[in-house]
Amino acid sequence: MNQFVIAPLLVALCTAILTLLTRRFGRVQRALSVLGGLGYVAAVAWLVTAVYPSGGPAVYHLGDWVAPYGIVLVADSLSAFMLAISAVVTLPALVYATRHVSAFGQKVSFHPLFHLMVVGVTGSFLTGDIFNLFVWFEVMLLSSYVLVVFYSGPEQTTATLRYVVLNLVGSAVMLLAIGGLYATTGTLNMADMAHRLANAQQYGVHVAPVLGLTALLFAVFMVKAGAVPFHWWVPDAYAAAPAPVSAVLAGVVKKVGVYAVIRLYFTVFAAAPLTDLAVPGDTVLGFFGIVLLASAVLSMLFGGIAAVGQHDLDRLLAYSSIGQVGFIFAALAAAALRPELAAVGIAAALVYSLTHALAKSLLFLLSGVVEDAAGTRRLDDLGGLARQSPVVAGAFLLGGLGLVGIPPLVGFFGKFLVFDALAQTDVVVGLAAALVGAILTVAYVSNAWNRGFWGEQSAAVAGWDADSVQVACVVALALGVVAAGVGFNPILEFARAGADAALDRTAYITSVLEQGGGHA
Repeated sequence: MNQFVIAPLLVALCTAILTLLTRRFGRVQRALSVLGGLGYVAAVAWLVTAVYPSGGPAVYHLGDWVAPYGIVLVADSLSAFMLAISAVVTLPALVYATRHVSAFGQKVSFHPLFHLMVVGVTGSFLTGDIFNLFVWFEVMLLSSYVLVVFYSGPEQTTATLRYVVLNLVGSAVMLLAIGGLYATTGTLNMADMAHRLANAQQYGVHVAPVLGLTALLFAVFMVKAGAVPFHWWVPDAYAAAPAPVSAVLAGVVKKVGVYAVIRLYFTVFAAAPLTDLAVPGDTVLGFFGIVLLASAVLSMLFGGIAAVGQHDLDRLLAYSSIGQVGFIFAALAAAALRPELAAVGIAAALVYSLTHALAKSLLFLLSGVVEDAAGTRRLDDLGGLARQSPVVAGAFLLGGLGLVGIPPLVGFFGKFLVFDALAQTDVVVGLAAALVGAILTVAYVSNAWNRGFWGEQSAAVAGWDADSVQVACVVALALGVVAAGVGFNPILEFARAGADAALDRTAYITSVLEQGGGHA
């Protein structure tokens, strides 16, 4: 048995249960929560070393029920890469939360909910069937609903209402699409579905309804990723949530939508032919490449323009997240539109996902430090932070420059690879939009720096009183942005292995179904 596959999921689940049972003992609960976070990092490290660099999918059969009938967890280089992002972000966010969230909030529910959200994220990255992808999405969302409304003020309630309504509609649509795919293909197992779609005539699968049903799924994943035109919940939710929650929402939860697009549309649905249908693209993947490109262009432009005009640091970062996810989807669009260069586009998207996770999580935590220490996060009320706290200002500069893409930070390589993928695949519209998006990134990062960190010291900054543990967590992520850039080659190889895993449909099908006893 490949126990390392289920290890991260078990660690996160056990930590959620233990922190719930010890909620009346504050110090014990916090200690267990942090230890659980460390255990999660160790479990992910075990999985990564077991799966990569071999890259071959490892399968865990829950209850020893064979695929495609039983529930399976599948780990390959793609899921391992995404889990590594989750581990790198959640641990500093968790430690930060022990000092940022009130003692009462931690004692009541914060830690169980936080770890339950990690359970949902981990299950989404590992699941081998589409129905359980829905289940893990719901686990992740149910906990995030409460975490967004955690402070229970009018702003939080309004933001959560929008977030909940949109995601409940998305969940209903997702379940409808999954039921339709089961009725059309006769299976829910991803490997079995990929096999049947690649041999549609043999299994009597009609591709036309599959295209429509996958379009419904695609819309749901766009909601999870916060891409245009399903972006409108992002600014309010990110601004309302506690800083460590916003960091995980932007750095990790957003990447679940990205992962679902890569796994399903490049591994599962890619082989379904559309030659008999009067739609753009010869395959399901080619059709959605056009949709991905449109969403990417709109996200980069809208997110960047909106971020430039923001006066609140959290809202600036939230709109920035919309723009930054556009870069990820632009690389995936290039991969979908030019299948022969798909590996280049997917690797670029994975590297940029890591770039965004590190930099944006750092910046959201830093926004929390500023609010706690100065009593405000409005840029108009700040000023002179660079003199008052050079360490915090330096961390912001590294995170901002990471988003801009200045060498030797990891953001430079992420942005370069996206531009390279768009150039190699001749996606001129995407390349032009990415260039404008990069200029807008410079504009809003410069705006935040000049107004909040430079200039005369404001009254709010004069009363600065920052928590050393919170600052240490921010510095750790800032060093991560630097280290990932300086030691970039192993990350690039890991991302390329993840891209190969997403595209190697035969290995995925064989690993899951032959271990399970063959095709249904």
